[in-house]
Amino acid sequence: MRKNYETARVGKVRSLRNSTPLPGEVTGILLRPGRREDTVAVETVVVDEQTGLEGDHFRGGGSSKRQVTLIGTEDLASIASFLGLEEVTHGQTRRNILTTGINLLALKNRRFHVGDVLLEYTGQCSPCSLMEKTIGTGAYQAMRYHGGIIARVITGGQIECGDAVKFYSEDGARDEG
Repeated sequence: MRKNYETARVGKVRSLRNSTPLPGEVTGILLRPGRREDTVAVETVVVDEQTGLEGDHFRGGGSSKRQVTLIGTEDLASIASFLGLEEVTHGQTRRNILTTGINLLALKNRRFHVGDVLLEYTGQCSPCSLMEKTIGTGAYQAMRYHGGIIARVITGGQIECGDAVKFYSEDGARDEG
């Protein structure tokens, strides 16, 4: 009897993990023109399968797992709370795309649309020591598991502030959530 319960429980958890996250929205776009240079806010960006975000210094090749970085406004609030700060800004984290309304970690091992661009989750965006400089002492630890995600570009296009962030289903149909 216990084995049947465990099997059912595992099946339910798997089903929940595979469920479609609610859609989110792009609220900011930043480009890093050069290593350690100030970020530049833009309203729209062209995204290429081979080079990532046009105008960003980290223009990894087509095989790069880190062509685009994303972080949620909800993560910024968590980081600020951990550090006892009023706020942490998108620019301080140096992530490319700021979202709201979607748990980016729910996209693990999935493909998803940001506007008309198709991305694939490739990992968490771990903090680097630069965060201690841009945000302050303790930022590295505060950002662990709250630093956003990294993704590679599957299909290029354009991303604009206000675009939806939506799960891309396995059968190729965009989920309108």
